[in-house]
Amino acid sequence: MDRHLPFTTLHNFRDLGGYRTPDGRHRVRPGRLYRSDSLGKLTAGSPDWDLFLSLGVVTVIDLRHPWEAQRAGRVPAHPSLTYRNLSIEHRYYDQAAQTPDVAPGPYLAERYMEVAQDGTEEIRRALELIADADAPLVFHCASGKDRTGQLAALVLALLGIDDDLITEDYTLTERATSALLADWRARHDGASPTWPHYLYAPASVMRLYLEALASRYGSTQDYVEKALGMDVENLSATLRNNLLEPSDGAA
Repeated sequence: MDRHLPFTTLHNFRDLGGYRTPDGRHRVRPGRLYRSDSLGKLTAGSPDWDLFLSLGVVTVIDLRHPWEAQRAGRVPAHPSLTYRNLSIEHRYYDQAAQTPDVAPGPYLAERYMEVAQDGTEEIRRALELIADADAPLVFHCASGKDRTGQLAALVLALLGIDDDLITEDYTLTERATSALLADWRARHDGASPTWPHYLYAPASVMRLYLEALASRYGSTQDYVEKALGMDVENLSATLRNNLLEPSDGAA
């Protein structure tokens, strides 16, 4: 299935539905959980806005810093939407300014581990909101790759999706990289980022991050229990009850 939805201004808005559990018996329910780049690019009354509203989303989780939301805008207000700003990144880092010799796998995996350790309160609250949601929900950051990718990895792991599919989902950002880079250059007077890996999503990043979580905590699930202080069995059961359905064999 094509996970990217056909927005014009949003390049990395996609459905997390359709991924199957390892036994093939269940899949993530389509149309219930979405991940995206910044919803601040939406304009009320536009075709993109109409498409967004047609999805029935009732909860938006914005993982950006408050100053990012203020500077770049947030999702337009609407009576049907509840907006939550949960900044899971506490130590800002400028990817675009990195030098070409910086390898993306080790560099980003280390930054993700900082987020996992610093943002426990916000990550916990985001997982609670997703578990409690009885209607479509979307979470996003700026490009929909890093902070969004981390939260997506946790949710998919708690749903029982294996690491290979979690990594595959992470890499799908690269279908949007060209458009995201074009937007970046437009905001920076046509200049290109110093780091040639900026806005790319190689599989090595997510693999190293998941390995780091397992090395430090035992597993992704153990991270949720030990670092976030959550009842992982109850959380997983709630997520699976709300977000899994019997598989029809579709990809």
